[in-house]
Amino acid sequence: MVTRRSALKAGILATALAAGFGTGAMAQSKVDLAFQGQLGDVVIGKEDAPVTIIEYASLTCSHCASFHANTWPTLKANYVDTGKVRFVLREFPLDPLATAGFMLARCNGNDRYYPMTDLLFDKQRQWVFVDKPVDALFNLVKQAGFTQESAEACLKRQDIYDAVNGVKKHGEDKLGVNSTPTFFINGQKRTGALTVAEFDEILKPLVGP
Repeated sequence: MVTRRSALKAGILATALAAGFGTGAMAQSKVDLAFQGQLGDVVIGKEDAPVTIIEYASLTCSHCASFHANTWPTLKANYVDTGKVRFVLREFPLDPLATAGFMLARCNGNDRYYPMTDLLFDKQRQWVFVDKPVDALFNLVKQAGFTQESAEACLKRQDIYDAVNGVKKHGEDKLGVNSTPTFFINGQKRTGALTVAEFDEILKPLVGP
């Protein structure tokens, strides 16, 4: 006999499997992955794309910068721009400098979030690996429209600070993120700066021809 409860359970399981999730702990990850933090996700790509990639990254992580320089442009062109993948970058700052960078990206508005994070990844060596990184960061973000005063004001905002660190804490506590970059591809966890070939191997079975 099929009860309403068993039918509902079967429907939930079917939905999870269709999205690429397993049962048990991985199914729980689907719920945890839905957490967007106080400021919400900034999404690139079609909302109904068959695959969702969530990247947890730090702006001071050289492996993250390598991914965004060497893999992201091709991944975006082949999968995001073609409607096959929706992409989300989430904050996982490894140090106060990365926290400051993410805060400035958030203060600049969601429509400028990716241009700002792209700038900070692209120019990482110019503001992270220098004698006075905070001064270098302030000088860099002036290219994105900040003044010294507006940048300093942004970094004093407790709500932005709490939101950025809240995303990191949830990633640590609920999803087991402990290094960057960490990717969740339809719920499947992969760590490290994956290459284009590695993404192709993962994504092609999920998106079809």
